[in-house]
Amino acid sequence: MVIADRSLKIVIVSQYYKPEHARIPVELARSLAERGHEVRVVTGYPNYPEGRLYPGYRQRLSHHESDGAVRVRRVPIVVSHSQNALARFANYVSFAVSSIGASRFAADADVVYVYATQMTASLAPCLWRATRGTPFVLHVQDLWPESVTGSSMVSGSLAKRVVNGCLRPWLGAVYRSSAAVIGTAPTMARMLLDRGVESQKVHTVLNWAEENGAQEQPRGRARSDSGGTGLSLVYAGNLGEFQDLDTVVRAGAKITGLEGFTLTIVGSGIAEEGLKSLARDLGATNVIFRGRVPHAGMDEIYAASDFQVVPLRDLEIFRGTIPSKFQGSLANGIPVITTVAGDVSTIVRTHEIGFASGPGDVDALAASFRSAYALSPASRRLMGERARAYYMTEMSRDAGVERIEEILRSTAKIRTKKVRH
Repeated sequence: MVIADRSLKIVIVSQYYKPEHARIPVELARSLAERGHEVRVVTGYPNYPEGRLYPGYRQRLSHHESDGAVRVRRVPIVVSHSQNALARFANYVSFAVSSIGASRFAADADVVYVYATQMTASLAPCLWRATRGTPFVLHVQDLWPESVTGSSMVSGSLAKRVVNGCLRPWLGAVYRSSAAVIGTAPTMARMLLDRGVESQKVHTVLNWAEENGAQEQPRGRARSDSGGTGLSLVYAGNLGEFQDLDTVVRAGAKITGLEGFTLTIVGSGIAEEGLKSLARDLGATNVIFRGRVPHAGMDEIYAASDFQVVPLRDLEIFRGTIPSKFQGSLANGIPVITTVAGDVSTIVRTHEIGFASGPGDVDALAASFRSAYALSPASRRLMGERARAYYMTEMSRDAGVERIEEILRSTAKIRTKKVRH
């Protein structure tokens, strides 16, 4: 029997899973199960993002539960979301090592899917590949070593060189061991090729948003003729070191004399107090800080938006990054104003779904704000319709799951052929 004609036994390895907000692995597991596959998940005990174990959980060597038709095996983990490098390293490595203890749980898998927010999650799948021949698909969410060396966890040029020198050979071995490697953007896929990953292994699958009816009911202000006057720009997300929000605040402060112009910043993070101080120093009364909003409150955030602002600093790694807020905006029919170089800006300009300027360029971003303000309500609605149409065609959950399922089937076939010889 050819394996493409039957359901697969799929094991998903992801450090994060529900009740943590881990949209991609959770929705992929459920969707693959709905398509008739037997799906099992190896994950840690829930503690992200606060770095505290969720109520109702007590760590032990083995814990089994069910998520509908999906069987879940939890393994012990060092609970931490500290900026301390050693604590974060312990968090990542403890899951990687503990996952090896789930070897029997994964023993008869046709294929393993690794949700690689951290590349360390690939440790057990690499072992299963070496000892059993079980192929694994690596879905790279954050490109290492840059995601490590570019973060606040590693400071100083010597430390960065040491970490880079240690990680690159190991990453090369992981890529060679994998049967397929998925990048989340075209530029990321090209960067993987530049790192020696074989071309036939590399695939691109754009991440999807949390849809929850977004396709049927776009939420932006521009969708309603009663949406109000002026322009409501919203940034919603982490207020961190990579988001380039000082450029956003400075651009907002340059917008004067435009009635009804507001720039609302939703979220919290290590840069929050500095950004508030900057806004006060600049006299930017049109910049409003909302603080953290519960995930369930995002409907309100989208409903208040004419445009979502999607910024990132000018780092090479971000040229192959598509922030999740970008998909969320498009899924809800809300155009974007972005400073993300590379794929995001290319998509925005090519499909006319917002405005793009270079990262760190305050004047250019302020010009984008003014251009958005000058659009008629009808033009804003049309831009939002194009945004949603692009999402539905290229980024929707159904499109992503179908593509990943194809890759898993093709990878499982590779194992079948090897076993037969």
